[in-house]
Formats: sequence, C-alpha cells, structure tokens
Amino acid sequence: MNRRQRFKIEAVKPPKQDAEARVHNFSEVSQAYAPEIAMEQAQRCLYCDHAPCIQGCPLHNDIPAALFLLGHGDFTGAALKFMETSNFPDVCGRICPQEKQCEGSCVIANRNSAVCIGKLEAFVVDYVRKNYGYPMREKAAPTGMKVAVVGAGPAGLAVAEELVVKGDQVTVFDMWPYPGGLLLYGIPNFKLNKDIVFSKIQYLEQMGVKFVCNYRVGAEHPVEDFFRQGFDLAFLGYGAIKGGEMKVPGEDTLTNVYQATEYLVRGNVPTELLPDVWRNLPQSLPNHTGVTIVIGGGDTAMDCVRTARRLNPAAQVYCVYRRSEVEMPGRYEERINAVEEGVQFEWLTAPVKFLGDAEGNVTAAECIRMKLGAPDAKGRRSPVPIEGSNFVIPCDTVALAIGYSPETEVAEHTPNLKTTKWGSIVVESEETGLTSREDLYAAGDVVRGADLVVTAVAAARKAATAMHQKLMAMRETRVTA
Repeated sequence: MNRRQRFKIEAVKPPKQDAEARVHNFSEVSQAYAPEIAMEQAQRCLYCDHAPCIQGCPLHNDIPAALFLLGHGDFTGAALKFMETSNFPDVCGRICPQEKQCEGSCVIANRNSAVCIGKLEAFVVDYVRKNYGYPMREKAAPTGMKVAVVGAGPAGLAVAEELVVKGDQVTVFDMWPYPGGLLLYGIPNFKLNKDIVFSKIQYLEQMGVKFVCNYRVGAEHPVEDFFRQGFDLAFLGYGAIKGGEMKVPGEDTLTNVYQATEYLVRGNVPTELLPDVWRNLPQSLPNHTGVTIVIGGGDTAMDCVRTARRLNPAAQVYCVYRRSEVEMPGRYEERINAVEEGVQFEWLTAPVKFLGDAEGNVTAAECIRMKLGAPDAKGRRSPVPIEGSNFVIPCDTVALAIGYSPETEVAEHTPNLKTTKWGSIVVESEETGLTSREDLYAAGDVVRGADLVVTAVAAARKAATAMHQKLMAMRETRVTA
C-alpha cells in the first residue's frame, strides 16, 4: 500500500461508552478497537523517514515500527516494540496527552486526523497481556548488589524493573497498602482499569522484585536504615501527593472539604486496598449526598468531577476554574468527557470562602468572578478578581484539585539531601538522577513536581542505567580491594 492509499484510509476513533450509561459505572470509558480496525488504523501511518512522533514521545518509542507490525497483524511484535522503550505502554496509551506529544507531531495531522497512536498502543499491549500474559524479559545473571526503591508508583516501578532485569536485587517500599502508587490510587478506573496495575505488579514479582507495603519512609523509617540493612543504593520515587492549599476561610475547618488525593482514593479504590484511616470509617466513600464542587482545571480536577458524577449520578457537579477554558492545563479529551457526563463549568471563577452550618458541614462556596490580566511565568494570563462580583454556589461537598508538591518528610530526615524550596529533590541531571548524595538517586514527580507518567518513566529509566553502572563500579572496587 503506497502513501496515497494510506492517506485515503478514514480515521476511526475507538468507541466510547454512552455518557448516560457510563456515569452509572466505573468501567473504562474508551473501548478497545476490534482487531481488524486496529490493523487498518495502524496502516494510516506513513512511516516517515524523520518520524517526528518518536521525538514527540518522551520515551522515544519507535512508533512507526510498532504500527508497521500492527498493520501487518503482528500484534505481539508490535507490543514488544513498544515495550522496548516503555515500562507502561498500556498505561501511557490510555492517559498520555498524545495530542501534545506523539499525535501532535504526526504529519498527517496537517491534512487529516492524526493516527490514534495512544489507542493503538494500548490495544496491542492489552491484546498480548490478555491472551498470553506480559512477556517475561530476559534477566542477566545475579550481580549480588541490592537496591532499595522508595515509592511504588510509575518511577519506582520502572526503576525496579530495569534494575532487576540487569541482575540487581530490588526491594520496593511503599506507604500504601498495595503497590501501584499513582497508577492504582490516583487514576480512576474509568481511565485505567486496575486489573492492568495488578497484572503489572504480578509480573514484577515474577521477575523477582520484592514489595514491602504500609512502610512510610521518613521519621519512623529513615533512608539510612536501608544502608544499615545492607542495601548498596537507594532510589527516591515517592512522587508529589501533597495537595495545594487555597488558604481561604472554611478550607481547613469544614467537614466534607477534601484534598483531591483523599477524594479520588476513597471514591475509586476498593475498600480492602484503602489505608486503615479511611477503611475503618463508617462510610469509606467521600460524601456524595448532593451538589459537589471541584476547584481546579487540570486532569486531576477532571478525575474528581467525573468521579463525583458516578458517586451520585442524580446530583449536580460543578468545576470551578479561575481562568478560561483556553488556559486549562489538562487534556481536551477529558474536558469533553466531563461535559458529556453532565458536569457544569464555571469559568473565570474562584472561591473566596467556604460556608458551613452549625454542625461544621460545608453548605456553600462564596465565589468571585475573574478577568484575565497579564501573562504569568508560564505564559498564561493571570486571573484578576472583579470587585463586587461575588456570588454563592450551594453545595455539600468540595474537592480541591489545585496542584501537588512532594511531601517533605523524607528529605527532612535524610542528611545532606538537597531540595528546592518547594520540597522537590535536586538532581545532577535527569540523565543520571544522582542527588546530592552519592548513594541516593531520584526521578519522577519528586524531582519535576507533579507531571506526567511518561516523563516519570523516561527519567526513571535513565536513573536505572546510571545506578546499575554505579553498582558495577562498586562491585568491582570490592572485588579488587
């Protein structure tokens, strides 16, 4: 098939659950391609020589090669091609902002709809996983070197996989009851089926990775304990889960005002996987008896509003954002899904206080209208309050999704570990992940601040390479000493 013929193949997006039906369940909204449709859509790729889609991907996946294999019916080959450079192709295919990365770089997008790279990536890996299980990577001979990984999210799991493949012994320590981090506890089922995470953890265990959960590194378990226990190096990948604060009246004092992390975890995670503090509550779910307001405009805010619709499909859900839709940082696809599901948006609006009743329950948000002023440091126009425009939105639940930063407990109890004023860990470069200490490495959101799964994995893979090189040098020194 020549390029002219491939240009003529009509773009077909995978089906979605009907909006009226999907608010009554937590199943994935986007459905899989039929195999024959996936093959046809892969053939839309022009296999260009300069392959801008590869450069648009932080992991530099060989997308044309994978789509060539898929287009010729070699599903396993296509999956393995994605797996050469990505530890989570089935995850990234679902949640990456492809429109800003690989698909945004697709040359066909200049004349037609871009190839649906993300959906095809997820399709082939799902196909192989469901029919054959995750392909087991070949492991090198044991090196005798031991690594402790802090955090079982995308960065920590990627480092663990890359090191165990190289023959190193890896133990992952995590504060949650089950491994997965953001993938399990932060991303709702309707975007990422939890069976995908469970399958990946099982695969890593089969590869030899050990997991220790309900283990909070910091004051109670300092990093120094790892070295006393015989670990040679440690990797810090505990992410950025500390929610931002608005610092307005009622935020910290009223009941049913939640940080997004708590709201999403309690709203989406099976009860048996919840921490004791939430599992033992009379009602483990967050409040959902009436109107819910979500503050923020990113992907986390969309996760919250869409969760709220599913917790109570009969109730109204508002997204309150201080800028216009144009400035929203999250995926356009997620906003479309939210609109389809009945979420009401209040643009150029910000809360100034939360109101409550005599029992201390939130009852309303007093808001003010905004206008856009001069651009901020990121180029987005700064919101400016319009004096006298205050109004009230009655509600009985609020979720704050206004940004994340790393927790500071680990750094505060780790001598000579350099951090920024925001609590993120300073590294030599993302090419190595080396911190201010020779025995500690870091990557992911704990370094970059809240960012994408794909950028965390890309940096973690580089850190794993540098760590293994360091381990081999350490081993050589011991042998010759």
